[in-house]
Amino acid sequence: MHYRLGIDVGGTNTDAVLIDENLKVVADIKQPTSADISSGILEALRAILSVSKIDRTLITKAMLGTTQCTNAIVERKHLSKIGILRIGAPASVAIPPMIDWAEALQEVSLATAIVGGGYEYDGKEIAPFDKEGARSFFASLKGKVEAVAISCVFGCVRNEQEKEAALLCHEVMGDDIHVSISSEIGSMGLVERENATILNAALHKVAKTFTEGFDASLKQEGLVNAELYLSQNDGTLMTVEHARRYPILTIACGPTNSIRGADYLCSIKESVVIDVGGTTTDIGVIQNGFPRESGVAVSIGGVRTNFRMPDVISIGLGGGSIVRQYEDGSVTVGPDSVGYQIAEKALIFGGDVLTATDLAVAAKMVTLGDPSKVAHLSAELVRKGMETIQAMVEDNLDAIKISSEPMDVILVGGGSIIIPKDLVGAKSVQTPNHFGTANAIGSAISKVSGTYEKLVSFDKIPRAQALELAKNEAIALAVASGAQKETVEIIDVEDVPLAYYPGNTSRVKIKAAGELA
Repeated sequence: MHYRLGIDVGGTNTDAVLIDENLKVVADIKQPTSADISSGILEALRAILSVSKIDRTLITKAMLGTTQCTNAIVERKHLSKIGILRIGAPASVAIPPMIDWAEALQEVSLATAIVGGGYEYDGKEIAPFDKEGARSFFASLKGKVEAVAISCVFGCVRNEQEKEAALLCHEVMGDDIHVSISSEIGSMGLVERENATILNAALHKVAKTFTEGFDASLKQEGLVNAELYLSQNDGTLMTVEHARRYPILTIACGPTNSIRGADYLCSIKESVVIDVGGTTTDIGVIQNGFPRESGVAVSIGGVRTNFRMPDVISIGLGGGSIVRQYEDGSVTVGPDSVGYQIAEKALIFGGDVLTATDLAVAAKMVTLGDPSKVAHLSAELVRKGMETIQAMVEDNLDAIKISSEPMDVILVGGGSIIIPKDLVGAKSVQTPNHFGTANAIGSAISKVSGTYEKLVSFDKIPRAQALELAKNEAIALAVASGAQKETVEIIDVEDVPLAYYPGNTSRVKIKAAGELA
């Protein structure tokens, strides 16, 4: 018998789960997230091993979902010093890189340069790549930065100039320098794609630290046979090596893991997942077993980006959300929260802060802690508080649906005990077994994927043939990432005609996923 270990780090709790080779849950636990993250991971690891009592050498795969990259951007901490090269003069000099970034985040860049080069939308060269300009820029950075971000005008159509610049960068600055190129990260739109590439380069050090830390924790606890994987924000896994190259892909993997876990626990192929933690609630949609992807530019820590992200609405509502009643009788819930201190601060645990969990206990929705400690709350306060919670969830449930038809709703996350079951807009509301650790389960049962994206002219190649070629490319990418070829399936096909392009041009995007080899 072999086992998989799944660990997911949230803002309030770090969850761990062990799953056997038949994908059955053997044990699951919750631990408070620590300020330094890694000691919380280590405690969760020790706790799950102690509860399950299994032979550690039988754990062959360990999956980690972490918020560390998101936190680094939001908190502006631990980011690498980088240089930014844009290939696109004279066409793009009017808008310099990082033009709309917050000052504190702009400090990650030591120097930027825009050199000659770039492409038209149809792949024609705007100008030849200014190799000497790029060489002197890289020479000026040598020994001063830890990573370099390279972008090119319409690099998503053709990436030869970006690849040439990356080779030149390694030639001048050495093989150890981390290089992020935009064609491997973002989609159409130079500024958003460049932004995503800059963030990816700046996260280089953070990714190295947490992957090495997790690996060391596993070895320290005797998990010597475990291969290490990280959760991506599309609901699939990547290797450590891939995570170090593309750390930005771990952003928003928490809600994604919960969506995958909810799908596994309930097997409803089209549904809305409401994942309630201690601080926030994430609402997303399952399509074909995977999270629906956002079709618009997504802001991360105030930076607009256009790389793939799950379509998730996050609101400041959780089990630890602070409840306030005002003189006019109105009641608010959140957005601030007692977070991982709920076991000390909530009324039912002997604290002095009224939280959403206290309301749920007072409303007799759940039995937890000491119910006598909330017996003094007025019926009106409890009713108004629960109505506020219900309205917040229903408004956002309505916002995430794409039609007025009611949809099945799956409640997961430790804080979901505060959500009423009679939601307007829901066909049914289910709370599955192991709902509290759905995120860790999502990380443990995840597949490996490959995504292929390209602009294709159907005047040059027939549509059916182009889609078939793209599907084969996506399958090859999934296999290269570690999937078993015979298990790989196409899970998403996008073929979007581009009205502003001449001729019959479409953006083709295919995603394939399969079981870990």
